[in-house]
Amino acid sequence: MTLPSFEEMWAELLPVGRSASSGGYRRYAWNGADAECRAWFEQQARDRGLHYERDRNGNQWAWLGDPDGDGAIVTGSHLDSVPDGGAFDGPLGVVSSFAALDELRGRGARFAKPLAIVNFGDEEGARFGVACVGSRLATGVLTADQARELRDADGVRLPDAMERAGQDPTAIGADPGRLARIGAFVELHVEQGRYLGEGQPVGVASAIWPHGRWRFDFHGEANHAGTTRIEDRRDPMLTYANTVLAARKKARLAGALATFGKVAVEPNGTNAIASLVRGWLDSRAADESVLAELVEEIRAAAVERGERDGVKVELVRESYTPVVDFDGPLRDRIAATLGGVPVLPTGAGHDAGILASTVPTAMLFVRNPSGVSHSPTEHAELPDCLAGVSALADVLEDLACMSAAQ
Repeated sequence: MTLPSFEEMWAELLPVGRSASSGGYRRYAWNGADAECRAWFEQQARDRGLHYERDRNGNQWAWLGDPDGDGAIVTGSHLDSVPDGGAFDGPLGVVSSFAALDELRGRGARFAKPLAIVNFGDEEGARFGVACVGSRLATGVLTADQARELRDADGVRLPDAMERAGQDPTAIGADPGRLARIGAFVELHVEQGRYLGEGQPVGVASAIWPHGRWRFDFHGEANHAGTTRIEDRRDPMLTYANTVLAARKKARLAGALATFGKVAVEPNGTNAIASLVRGWLDSRAADESVLAELVEEIRAAAVERGERDGVKVELVRESYTPVVDFDGPLRDRIAATLGGVPVLPTGAGHDAGILASTVPTAMLFVRNPSGVSHSPTEHAELPDCLAGVSALADVLEDLACMSAAQ
């Protein structure tokens, strides 16, 4: 059987979950597009004679060698997307993993350790509001009880969505035995910025900035937009808007990042003053203390403005990931294997960052000439993608295979 090339695998995935209106992707956890992506992953595994399984949290695994063996080398990423996201964030790592395995087999590599390719579920958190659900559950960072309380915008509970998709929600939870058998995890990902330059198609991650998501609830008073005097209004939209501007200013002064990218309004009528505005803040910084101070300053600004507007402000931290320094010896070994490629930090969260507290973990980045991510214009050139495949193959060969001398 002739296996599909990188380009052919990429072409198979490209239409799945793609919006005709925006050109972006809507591959949300445990829905139809997610099921198609999962079916694609399973088929790629079976076509290569790999042992396929879904773990207790719905993460997909394709094993070469003994799944119960120790010291396994694991690679992969995720296949879900943010709303109207790009094609490369996540899928590039999964497709490249299968292509790298094919390249290693073509080289006649002899595997000394089990090798696995993984598709972690619900990495983006687009449906249930928490990022990296699959890896957070596996590591215990997200408890089973917490996961069972997650709901999407339509009120559907995560366990119900999983059950409808054929996954047993009663089994979710920490999976320490599986993680203990992993010797190293290497995730390839498209660069989510523009730091790799000309002649630098691949880089290695040094660390992930601490980051989190906070929900601001602005409670006002619903009223008629055409009859309520300005001085009689308790309009939460004003407090929300001021908070967005304050977040931008304070982040700039702190050398950090703060973004309100999602908002929900009640009752959401054109001719109605809102009773409630919910805004979700994504904030990141190079240092945990800077991040904590920044979020507190944004909260204080919101409260101060709310007092002027007659609006009550509540803050809920929905998720948080501390700074992640990737495993130093593994990072240095990979950089040496690849001939001194650039080593750079990132502000984006990944499954690799969640696993890093439990498993020696590293990341490779493939150059993104657009510098754009989480958008339909996210891009990587084919030659750079293929360079990423070869780089990943080199890394996996070094970590999982016997040398010629052996």
